Amino acid sequence: MNKIWIAIEAGGSAVAGALASAALRKAATERGWDCDIEIRNAAGMQQAYAGAAPKPGDVLLLIGGAQPAAPQAGLARGVAGLDEALAAPDRVIAAAIAQGQAPDTGAGARAAAHAAGANAAPLSSDAASPGAPRAGAKRIVAVTSCPTGIAHTFMAAEGLTQAAHALGHHIRVETQGSVGSGTPLTTEEIAAADLVIIAADREVDRSRFGGKRVHASNTKPAISDGQALIARAFEQASLQAASSDAAGPTQAQPRRAGPYKHLMTGVSFMLPFVVAGGLLIALAFALGGIYASDESQAGTLAHALFQIGAQGGFALIVPALAGYIAYSIADRPGIAPGMIGGLLAANMGTGFLGGIVAGFIAGYGTDFMNRRIPLPKQLQGLKPVLILPLLGTLLTGLLITQVVGAPVAAAQTFLTDWLRGMQGASAVMLGMLLGGMMAFDMGGPVNKAAYAFSTSLIASHVYTPMAATMAAGMTPPLAIALATRLFANRYTAEEREAGGATGILGLAFITEGAIPFVARDPLRMIPSLMAGSAVTGAISMAIGAELKVPHGGIFVLPIPGAVTHLLGYVAALIAGTLVSALAIGLLKRPLAAAQPK
Repeated sequence: MNKIWIAIEAGGSAVAGALASAALRKAATERGWDCDIEIRNAAGMQQAYAGAAPKPGDVLLLIGGAQPAAPQAGLARGVAGLDEALAAPDRVIAAAIAQGQAPDTGAGARAAAHAAGANAAPLSSDAASPGAPRAGAKRIVAVTSCPTGIAHTFMAAEGLTQAAHALGHHIRVETQGSVGSGTPLTTEEIAAADLVIIAADREVDRSRFGGKRVHASNTKPAISDGQALIARAFEQASLQAASSDAAGPTQAQPRRAGPYKHLMTGVSFMLPFVVAGGLLIALAFALGGIYASDESQAGTLAHALFQIGAQGGFALIVPALAGYIAYSIADRPGIAPGMIGGLLAANMGTGFLGGIVAGFIAGYGTDFMNRRIPLPKQLQGLKPVLILPLLGTLLTGLLITQVVGAPVAAAQTFLTDWLRGMQGASAVMLGMLLGGMMAFDMGGPVNKAAYAFSTSLIASHVYTPMAATMAAGMTPPLAIALATRLFANRYTAEEREAGGATGILGLAFITEGAIPFVARDPLRMIPSLMAGSAVTGAISMAIGAELKVPHGGIFVLPIPGAVTHLLGYVAALIAGTLVSALAIGLLKRPLAAAQPK
């Protein structure tokens, strides 16, 4: 029996890697092929090949940018993205088998092509044959990243990989996910690159790309039309100044990011502090009860966990937010002014609003001084380590303590009291608004705005918006999974099979799992999903459910203290899922009826 050797690069999404493995194995078995699967993620090798040597006629399938192991390097190969493997595993397996049965895939030719360093052929119909780069092929390196580093990061990487292969270019993508850089770019790869593409919804350090042509965009173009993004990048890329030199008159400056992207960068770096602090506080209450924070409990494990979470993790939320907003604007010289300003703001009771203000003051102030303060070349080295941190901290500290701190603290107090005092219709309306925003673009700017608002309130001990936001974000993928079962005649066999994986992503609060379904029918799907998410958010706010951690889906719900009103919260999630699923069934027509006559 012929075998398909499958290598999966899951990056920061171990769950998606395991789901893709199961789906591909099932699809291969149904076609009468044996398979052996290797899975890597950000933590390293998670599952290795069984060890048998490949035979003539075997096929290699690379998923998510995986690299071939030496024994399989000479096999005919196919390439697919992780998202494609989850959505249409049968099609991916069929295309890989077709690659192995193509007449030009002799083992000698494939081994020679691999030895020459050629890329594998993608599964798209217009791709070059395996190992045969097109004339004019370029070398591209790319970095993808999103604020949470979970879904859009890897979807953008897959979009760029498939697009580059379809255009006949070589590409290497570094994913900067929630656990750091996956498949990091090497110095040699960067040096050999003709183009650098940064597809990120937060600011990415560009210092290592000095002297290279760089094009920056957000993740959406990479996901929706990677080929167009690559073509635009070759036309519009600008020369990145070397980190040690000021940009000369002939060096084009990269387009400056806007305030939204700076804010998302701050939120991205803030999230680990929120998660660690919130879970430790929840564990403290689970072990020691509601009095775990009292001084009478000093010396107990519960009290120690509360101290670490509250006075350690939560105390750094606002400084981290401010510091990395400033870092996004002014690079490393902005970190110290931002964090110090954020700490001063937090001590004045300004909450997350003060952190945002401090971050933008420190960032834009430090960046302005960097561009306006002339120094002899011999003293340029003092700028980032002495002059800019000192002057930036002085400016930020004086403005926070003497000018803006008191008004921002008053505004924060008003907002906190208003949110805590919400009852009845006002709470329901806020829940509906947050829920609808979460389902509107499923990971886009509107979704991220609702998420950032809710997450930032955790620093002020306001937890109800976070509960509504997470439940509403889980609803769209869960509703789609349910709709593929209740209204099977609205979906193809591939879509019904992908529905199960979409549901798993929904349970993990990965709203982006709904995107492939929404993209096929946005006019019907988006209103349906917004309706259910609005219902979920409204019920969650109405019952006063609180959530102390900003991510994790149902996997954090069993932790005592992580969420309040647990039964009502689960009921809100079920209700919204049912509403969206039924709305999908009402609006989407059966496939036979949808075909033109």
